[in-house]
Amino acid sequence: MTGTTVAEVLAELATLDDPRTRAVNERHGDDHGVNLGKLRALAKRLKTQQDLARGLWETDDTAARLLAILICRPKAFERDELDAMLRAARTPKVHDWLVGYVVKKSPHAEELRVAWFADPDPVVASAGWALTTERVAKRPEGLDLPGLLDLVEAGMKNAPDRLQWAMNHCLAQIGIEHPAHRARALEIGERLEVLKDYPTSPGCTSPFAPVWITEMVRRQQDGTPA
Repeated sequence: MTGTTVAEVLAELATLDDPRTRAVNERHGDDHGVNLGKLRALAKRLKTQQDLARGLWETDDTAARLLAILICRPKAFERDELDAMLRAARTPKVHDWLVGYVVKKSPHAEELRVAWFADPDPVVASAGWALTTERVAKRPEGLDLPGLLDLVEAGMKNAPDRLQWAMNHCLAQIGIEHPAHRARALEIGERLEVLKDYPTSPGCTSPFAPVWITEMVRRQQDGTPA
């Protein structure tokens, strides 16, 4: 579907908007009503189109931005462009997808990780923590893991929701992947009690760090898929 215009895509997204889906999404802070399976099917049909992706992003429409993320070329964005996009991504799903599907694949990921990690905007900082968590799991060389635990210990309890969630994920990942720091990660989680009472569906692992760490380590030892 090369040659498709932004207006044509917006018109199709409008036909996919479902009030019930919108109501569910809005409870999680996402202002769109397009089923994500249908959104992915549309992206598969459109295939990669960088110019169209940029045009969709500029509409400031949440569903259009999610679609833009799915059809873009992550390595085609400049560093400052990604920084501006992240700061404009205020809904949770757009923010998470942008970091997970685009920034992590960018040659600018490490530079942005460092810049965002210390940003005074907690939503931007949460992206820095998310990229740091990725490194904790896959490329920990050069990271100061005790220093990260110090920051979690000092700041996670009273951090805004999005930043707190990202810091908690980093805490859990350190405990899961790095046995030398596991006892301290568990102790910090137990003492701070962040997300201890978070509602968890049957069969899902609690995001409470001590439970999360213990369960994932058990699976590693048993050879159970994570």
